[in-house]
Amino acid sequence: MNQISPVREVSLTAAAARRISTLVAAEGNPGLMLRLAVSGGGCSGFQYGFSFDDTRNEDDLVFERDGVKLLVDQTSIDLLGGAEIDFVEDLVGSSFQVRNPNASSSCGCGSSFSV
Repeated sequence: MNQISPVREVSLTAAAARRISTLVAAEGNPGLMLRLAVSGGGCSGFQYGFSFDDTRNEDDLVFERDGVKLLVDQTSIDLLGGAEIDFVEDLVGSSFQVRNPNASSSCGCGSSFSV
């Protein structure tokens, strides 16, 4: 199976964009962007990492929705291409969720995956 996605985009749902906007406003720094990166580890082989960053690196791709920005580095986009980032609230709690078409399986918590 080819692990590198030919799709070079990651999208945000309206719910994710609203939540990012709320979090950025709470931080008091309108220049903050949400960074999504993939690293080795987790119970399924790769894990997602979310953080806020006010600096765009040279190798970052930027995706926007409703005025908020998502940063994904060149290495991570190969494993995230075509993914959708959502923000979900339910009885258990709330979290960002990655719907990744490149993942062949994921763990129960949804924070790690394999290809």
